This record gives sequence, structure tokens and C-alpha cells, in this order.
Amino acid sequence: MAKEKKLVEAITPMAEDFAQWYTDVVKKAELVNYSSVKGCMVLRPAGYAIWENIMHQLDARFKETGVENVGMPLFIPESLLQKEKDHVEGFAPEVAWVTQGGTEKLQERLCVRPTSETLFCELYKDIVQSHRDLPKHYNQWCSVVRWEKTTRPFLRTTEFWWQEGHTAHATHEDAEERTILMLNVYADFLEQVLAIPVIKGQKTDKEKFAGAESTYTIEALMHDGKALQSGTSHNFGDGFARAFGIQYSDKDNQLQYVHQTSWGLSTRVIGALIMVHGDDSGLVLPPRIAPTQVMVIPIAQHKEGVLEKAMELKAVLTEAGFKVKVDDTDKSPGWKFSEQEMRGIPLRVEIGPKDIEAGQAVLVRRDTREKRVVELTALAENVKDMLDSMQADMFARAKAHLESHMYEATDYESFKDTVANKPGFVKAMWCGDVACEMKIKEDTTATSRCMPFEQEHISDVCVCCGKPAKKLVYWGKAY
Repeated sequence: MAKEKKLVEAITPMAEDFAQWYTDVVKKAELVNYSSVKGCMVLRPAGYAIWENIMHQLDARFKETGVENVGMPLFIPESLLQKEKDHVEGFAPEVAWVTQGGTEKLQERLCVRPTSETLFCELYKDIVQSHRDLPKHYNQWCSVVRWEKTTRPFLRTTEFWWQEGHTAHATHEDAEERTILMLNVYADFLEQVLAIPVIKGQKTDKEKFAGAESTYTIEALMHDGKALQSGTSHNFGDGFARAFGIQYSDKDNQLQYVHQTSWGLSTRVIGALIMVHGDDSGLVLPPRIAPTQVMVIPIAQHKEGVLEKAMELKAVLTEAGFKVKVDDTDKSPGWKFSEQEMRGIPLRVEIGPKDIEAGQAVLVRRDTREKRVVELTALAENVKDMLDSMQADMFARAKAHLESHMYEATDYESFKDTVANKPGFVKAMWCGDVACEMKIKEDTTATSRCMPFEQEHISDVCVCCGKPAKKLVYWGKAY
């Protein structure tokens, strides 16, 4: 019992120190290790398995929309990066440079990719000549480097893993359609698979991606009331095409510039998974993303037939399509329960001598600790029912949390008071002036998260300056 208690005590209660709770869960659940390079993390098998599931499921969704995967270089020549002024200025503070190869100093610095727009532009310039060559729907899975001052595992790291989609189109309308399509792919994935509700909307000009004409975002709310930008999709218009000379001949044999998009989602969503669903015992993983959905735990496994029965149940459940493991280590059952909870495995199946004799097993949900005694002949059906219920319930709880942390403000004093004392999103009207946006950030540390697609009219005037309002904005403190 002392050892089991120690395992739980290894996690700081989230109500006591949310930041430390997050770090404890990341480390104790063995998702990452810190590396010898500041801000770079080692994705351990438990963490990488979650990322693998994200990759596989998202990749399938991408391909359903006609996306093809490619692999692009790690390095970008400085001259290539400099071609798009706004883009390079936006990334300049975060760029890592290679200045020497072997013993030779390089004639031109090479940037370690912070993102790959310029590389795709170089490619499109070579392979797009005619309207028949369009559209191009490309994506790559890779890591990128951005030299961050302050880092935290998954949320903000110097190197991180992601996918970056880059598409080329004949018209602005086609590019805009793809931009919104991919944002919806992200939103559906987060809600249906990760059980994380999101708000969809457009970023303000101040917050949009460097070089983009417009940026769209999905914003999620963490347990502590802070927002997390969880995926973005950008319409570049023809700005990059003009900078790089990417033209095609249209049906009338006239030269036109292509219109481009870019969209990305990263390992940051694993941080969202932790902070939306986790509890004081560790991770809580939605069944549809969990690398292991069911852990079979034999009770008194030293007794004849128990371990064999556990393996038999694993075979039955695997055959039924579930991802199953058996914990056949020599640890005590109580320790195994705590470890299974720490790692966020959705469901455990307990089977011991008395259960075997009675032809039953005990199922325990990770999120609610609900126990259900079921007949072995109906095991698969009950496992499916509990996993489906858990997936739906986790989304419903996260949705209720989001909705209960949504506030409105129509004057600046109440706005500042709400931001200071009520963690969550604050809905308020905005005049569109960046000066008001900057003043709000300076006064409250809250930023504009997005201008939601579903606009409401809660006041005629800007919450900050009192001038006529143009848009409803969701504001909040963010990671």
C-alpha cells in the first residue's frame, strides 16, 4: 500500500499548482525525457505512440480530401528565405542558422526549417506551368526548429513534430475553400477523436501567420481556463507566388499567379489532451486515441489458470478489434491499477480465481472509476459499450467546462475584472483597431484568440475604446 500511495503522491494536485501538475504527469507517465539541448524533448514510446495514432488518423483524413505526402529538405538557403519579406521578418527571432559544414565555413547561411513555405514555393515554381498542373495538395510529416526562450514539453519546444500542408490553386476562391476545409478537418478530429471541443474562427491581422492574407484557428480551453491554439490554416493569396514568380498559363493561355494555402497541427495537441482530460491520478486518454485501450490485470496471477485466462481474454478482445495488453509483471494489483491510471489507459479488466469460477470479469473505467461486473461470454460487447460511453462522456464534460467558462463583457472595467478573476474566454466587441488589441494585452495579458465564425452582437461599441464595433472577439490568456 505504501508503494501505491507513493505513485499517486508523485503528482502534484492540479488545484495546488497546475503547472507543476502538468510537468509531473508528463514525466511520471513517461511521455518525454528532457534532452541535453535546452528546449528539445525526447518523445518516449508512450508519448510517441499517442503521436503515431494522431498521425495515422489525421493522415487518413487528409488523404480523403486528395492530399499527397512529400518529404522536403531540412535546410533553407538564406537567399530563399529572404524572398518573402513579411514571412522572414515574422520568423527572424526564432531561426536557427547553420554556418559551417564539416571544417568549411559555408558561403551562404542555411536556416534549419522553422516552416517550409519557401521550400514549397521553390518546388511549385518548377512543377507548375499550366492550369492542368493545378491544384497541388501536398503535406509533410516532419520536425521543425524555432528557437524559443521559454519552453515546456509539448506546449512550446525548440524542436517539435508536426505536419505542414501546402497547397497551390488556380484561384483565390479555390484556395479559400481549401483553407476552410482543412480547418474543419482539424476541428472534427479534435472533437470526434481527442474529445476536445473547439471554437473556430479567424485570427486578427496582428495575430495572423507571417506572410498570410488570412489565418483561421481552432481554439481549445484547458482545465485551468487558459486557451490553447490547437491548429491553424492559412490563405496566402498570391503573395508568395508573386515573391517567388510562381505562374501558370490559364485556359486562355494568359499567365496568372497561383494562390496558396498552408495548414499545420503539432505535438502541442498532446499537451491539450493532458490539460483538458487529465486528473490528479495522471493521464486520461480518450479511447479513440489511446495506444492501449484495455489493460487486462490478472489478480493472484501466481495461481493456476489465472494468467492463461488473462491471455485468453486479451485474444478475445484483440479479435474484436480492441488494442489490448496484459500486465503480467510481478507488481501488486494495487500498483498495477495506479500505473494503469497514471498512463491514462481507458479501461481495465480485472480477472482473478473467483472471477474465473463465476465466469465473469470486472471492468473499470479510467475517467469515472465506474465498475461493471460482466459475464465473460459478453465481454467484448460490454467493453465496446463502456469505451463508447467514455468517449462521449469525455467530450460532454469538456464541452460543459468550455461553456461554463465563457463570459461576456460590454465595458472595459468589467472586461478587465473578468479576465483577472474568471479564467476562460471573454466575448467582447472590438472596433478592429490594433491599438485597442495591444492595450488589452498590456492591461490584462489577454490576447485575441479569434473572431468566431458564428458572430454575435452583444454591444454596439468596442469594449476598449467605445468606438463603433466591427467584430465579436474571443479574448483570453493562452499558452
